[in-house]
Amino acid sequence: MNERQTAFRILNKIERNHAYSNLVLDSELKESAGNKPFSGLVTALVYGVTERKITLDFLLSSFLKQPIKKLRPEVLTALRMGVYQLNFMDKIPPSAAVNESVKLVKSNGCAYASGLVNSVLRKVSLTSVQYPNTGNPAFDLSVRYSCPEPLVEHYIQDYGEEDAKEILRSSLGAAPLTVRVNTLKTTIKVLISSLQEEGVTATEGILPNTLVLENAGAPEKLKAYANGLFHVQDLASAYCVRALDLQPGQTLLDVCAAPGGKSFTAAQELENTGKVFSFDLYPQRVKLIEDGAKRLSITNLTAKVGDASKADESLFGVADRVLCDVPCSGLGTIRRKPEIRYKDLSFIDNLTDLQYNILTNASSYLRADGQLVYSTCTLNRAENEAVCDRFLENQPEFEKTDDYKTLMPHKNGTDGFFIARLRRKHGN
Repeated sequence: MNERQTAFRILNKIERNHAYSNLVLDSELKESAGNKPFSGLVTALVYGVTERKITLDFLLSSFLKQPIKKLRPEVLTALRMGVYQLNFMDKIPPSAAVNESVKLVKSNGCAYASGLVNSVLRKVSLTSVQYPNTGNPAFDLSVRYSCPEPLVEHYIQDYGEEDAKEILRSSLGAAPLTVRVNTLKTTIKVLISSLQEEGVTATEGILPNTLVLENAGAPEKLKAYANGLFHVQDLASAYCVRALDLQPGQTLLDVCAAPGGKSFTAAQELENTGKVFSFDLYPQRVKLIEDGAKRLSITNLTAKVGDASKADESLFGVADRVLCDVPCSGLGTIRRKPEIRYKDLSFIDNLTDLQYNILTNASSYLRADGQLVYSTCTLNRAENEAVCDRFLENQPEFEKTDDYKTLMPHKNGTDGFFIARLRRKHGN
């Protein structure tokens, strides 16, 4: 199938079903197993059009006589793809971007719009991009970085205009692929060599036993992956596990563990000693953890079904360390899941009480002098500092061991992430 047609079909499915682009791409890959694999063009178009939707619609609107909303969805998708290729893909000839977009509407039941698509895109091809400069930071940044104004305002309010701008800038384009070396089975030098044999470029990351991969394609298809020599993990998650300060022989409870990456790193840090208990609410997600541990030859990990929002009395006071990586809005990961930026922020209102309850229940599992790490993959003070402050105010037997840490893409080279280290005081 034509690459642009494939991207067109995926983009329409994302728009129609409000689905995550990465999940739809993965599904399409599985359905096309045995056929020619997706090219980089398909992936680039799907992610690029999805993440720059606001910008593309702004640019289109000046060339359309009718409102964007009145266009048939398939016509709008073809126009967005065309504008994206013209303005954000240097290696695509303008003639190809225009002509292929016209072909898309003709071959997908919208031949009546071929003249419109041809005319609009030819005008776009002759015009340089002009971003608004109204003096309203929320509006101007919204258009330039394709982010709804309420989310831009949120970032500005929580982190200031300069950091907000850099967060938004970092949200565009592909995120790096970082993996954690499985030190139970190999070394970083041996893994680099193994990956090179598969045509993958691997360079050492900022943290020990981490690698940044290039030309890896789908990493789960690599022999090194099948042989359990690594698992995929962003540097932010590696920082999170490092904050636990694990010592061989200790017991760790990971209360919201699936798909298991942090538990796997922790088990390796413990050198397969001690105990790692990994919990998740759903059996199918627990199986993901079990399968991952088996692939990585981890033997000190037990995965169980468990509801982190409800305290389990059988676990009271048993753990040296607790990892509480709570469900969150994911506003630190929009470069990986661009659709998150378009969500109505009101959904966050239901999260903070859940996060507080999980943190409170998780804290009951710590021994005296035990340490708990509370973390999220979001950039939102209400889900981060405010939850921890509320907990510390109501749980005087706990204290911070150091300042809260907020990781940002433009400052740390990671996803947006929050880490708080808390300690149960001795004798409590």
